[in-house]
Amino acid sequence: MAWQMVEHELEMLLDGKGVDEPAKYDVAPEMLQPVKLRKNVNYIVVAVILNEQKEVLMIQEAKEECYGRWYLPAGRMELNETIIEAMKREVQEETGLNCEARTLLAVQEHGPSWIRFVFLSEITGGTLKTTKEADAESLQAAWWDRTTTLPLRAPDIHPLIKLALQYHENPSHPLLMPHETAYAVVSQRFLITFTSSAEDVWVMVSNQSSYHLPVTASGSTFAESRHSTMSAMNRLLKRLLPEVKVNIRGVLALQHLGKSEAGGADGVCLNVLVSITHSLASSDTAPPGIIGEGFEWFLVPQGAVKSQLLQRLSANTVVTLHS
Repeated sequence: MAWQMVEHELEMLLDGKGVDEPAKYDVAPEMLQPVKLRKNVNYIVVAVILNEQKEVLMIQEAKEECYGRWYLPAGRMELNETIIEAMKREVQEETGLNCEARTLLAVQEHGPSWIRFVFLSEITGGTLKTTKEADAESLQAAWWDRTTTLPLRAPDIHPLIKLALQYHENPSHPLLMPHETAYAVVSQRFLITFTSSAEDVWVMVSNQSSYHLPVTASGSTFAESRHSTMSAMNRLLKRLLPEVKVNIRGVLALQHLGKSEAGGADGVCLNVLVSITHSLASSDTAPPGIIGEGFEWFLVPQGAVKSQLLQRLSANTVVTLHS
């Protein structure tokens, strides 16, 4: 029964889906309060859109602080939007074009109060905005050949464009879209793995109240928001496994709803794949012992889940996470 509970979560995450918010987090601040969009969290959406010539859709900024400079279509989410709705709205407002998301491409975060979701998207209609349609959203939109010099708002779009071009040529992870699940806080669920030289795979499991993958929550105060959302995991592993090397592989699934009329909330859950190794190369046949109670290792039996895990770990087929 215990393995079946964990296996279900593994199957959901490996399929890019989500798991319901836990009644209690394994690691959380003492004062855990629901987050509120535009008050103590900001989510930003970015769209990287390529045409057949591999040109990139760009917009010329109308904001005073970056007036006349160029950037990818991007902006802050609004209340009662899903992540995809926000991305499509920003593209339409800033470029005049309609689009659909193809896949989540990357997640970037500077603490739980600022998280950016980057999508590879494609045009489905509309008319490219010209200077005649300039408004407060943008001055115009244009296709950039990536060789012509453009005054950019910031150089941080270069790696995003490179990532999109690489994915377009050789997809590095399965197509992934946000799974609409309500979370009250900024959360992280961790699939923490250890793989032996014989390709046995263990996953770390919480046995607190029920068997499940470890789930942590980030604080929403100003002091807490300055720390990476991965800080909770690092504190957990430092306590449980002080002598291991940690490799945060990336995001397996993203969860958010945001629709208050559908029982949603402003929190998100990043479901993250993590691999660990012994810091001292003295043993690679079994995972390191866990210090303390509340967590244990499960050996993944032969079958589809183990095969998928080995494949995802060996090829690192996850969404890029910049933390």
